[in-house]
Amino acid sequence: MPGERLSRAFSRGPALVCFITAGDGDTAANLDALVNGGADVIELGMPFTDPMADGPAIQKANLRSLGAGTKTADILRLAADFRARHPDVPLVLMGYANPMTIRGPEWFAAQCAKAGVDGVICVDIPPEEDDALGPALRNAGISPIRLATPTTDAVRLPTVLDGSSGFLYYVSVAGITGMQQAAMDSIEQAVGRLKAATDIPVAVGFGVRTPEQASEIARVADGVVVGSALVELVEQHGSGAAGPLRELTAALALAVHSAR
Repeated sequence: MPGERLSRAFSRGPALVCFITAGDGDTAANLDALVNGGADVIELGMPFTDPMADGPAIQKANLRSLGAGTKTADILRLAADFRARHPDVPLVLMGYANPMTIRGPEWFAAQCAKAGVDGVICVDIPPEEDDALGPALRNAGISPIRLATPTTDAVRLPTVLDGSSGFLYYVSVAGITGMQQAAMDSIEQAVGRLKAATDIPVAVGFGVRTPEQASEIARVADGVVVGSALVELVEQHGSGAAGPLRELTAALALAVHSAR
């Protein structure tokens, strides 16, 4: 079951969460490379024309994917095929509201459930507008995974947590993906504050690029999210990215898992 896969992934200790963009390069081979390298949770990005939270690497990946003609149906097919190959590895779709809601939230949630998706991160639907997607996901057994940021204060945090499940994605910098790394002391303080407010695992992302950074974060967080560094390998190596992806993932996984 979706919730069970995510729960198991985080129950073993700090989890490595790896992101790539659907339709960019040989996505199926790249997904397999992440799993073979030791990723505990996979985030598959849904390409969008205006990825406002993403830095240059993922912006370019979105454009490459859309330029290749990637549609929502292709992403769902990739997800279903991934589930068939990897029945125990959690898969999360990450993206923006328009592709998720344009046919209605119930349609999207049902398609996610059919494809074996475990969770959905929608970057641009705030928790105050949960009705736009959240109920449909929960009714279909899909975890709505929310974002918290350095500016999420004690007043707003309960709203962010309400109805959230799977894990809480802590965006460690007030900015876009892949561009800067937060100071470790600020991450530690933020994770402590979040974990005091919820039993949901807290995974930290945005700006994590190296095994050394991942190891530091894994000592205080329940998970570490790496995206731009992996997406850049797809840009550099194209259809031959699987090997480099597996190598970097293995180094990141060793760093994260050694903190267990």
